[in-house]
Amino acid sequence: MNEHDSSKSPSRLETIERGVGARSAGLKKELGLFDLVLIQVVFVVGTVWVGQAAKLGHSQMIYWLIAIILFYLPLAAVVIFLNRQMPLEGGIYQWAKLAFNDFVAFLVAWNLWVFGILVMSGIALIIKKNIAYAIGPRANWMHENKLVTIVVCVVLMCAVVAASRRGLALGKWVQNFGGGLLLLPLRL
Repeated sequence: MNEHDSSKSPSRLETIERGVGARSAGLKKELGLFDLVLIQVVFVVGTVWVGQAAKLGHSQMIYWLIAIILFYLPLAAVVIFLNRQMPLEGGIYQWAKLAFNDFVAFLVAWNLWVFGILVMSGIALIIKKNIAYAIGPRANWMHENKLVTIVVCVVLMCAVVAASRRGLALGKWVQNFGGGLLLLPLRL
C-alpha cells in the first residue's frame, strides 16, 4: 500500500477544523436557541416597518408565510447543515474559507462589516427620531440637527464597543432584552 494513501492522511477540512477547534477550545458557547430566536426577532421584526404592517392588517400574513417558506426555512436548513458539517467558531466566514478560499472569506467578512455599519447608522437615525418623538413638538429641531445625529451615533458606537469588549455574556442579554421589548407590544 502506498504511504501517501489519502485514507490515512487528514483531509484539508480536518486539518483546518483541528486548527480552528484548538483556537476555539477556550471559548465558551454563550448563545443558545432562545438567544438566537430573539436575535431573529430583533433583526426581522424591528421597529422601522411596524407602522406600515399595522396599516396592512391581516393581509400581510400571506407575505410572511411566503417569506417563511421561501427564505427562513431554507436558510435554517442550510445553517443547520453547515454547522453539522463544519462546527467551527467563525460560522459563515469559516464556511466560506473552507468551501472557496481566503479571498471569498474576506469578501464575506467585508460584506458583514459594511452591513453592520449601515445597520448601525440606520439605528442611530431611528433612535434620534424616537427621542424627538418622545419629547414632543418642542424637539422638532432635532430632526434636522446634524450635531444631534453625530452625538447619537457616537454614543451608540461607544455603547456597542463597550458591550463587544465585555463579550457575548453581556451582549446576548442586551439583544434578548431588545427582542423581548419588541415582542411586548406585538403580543406575540
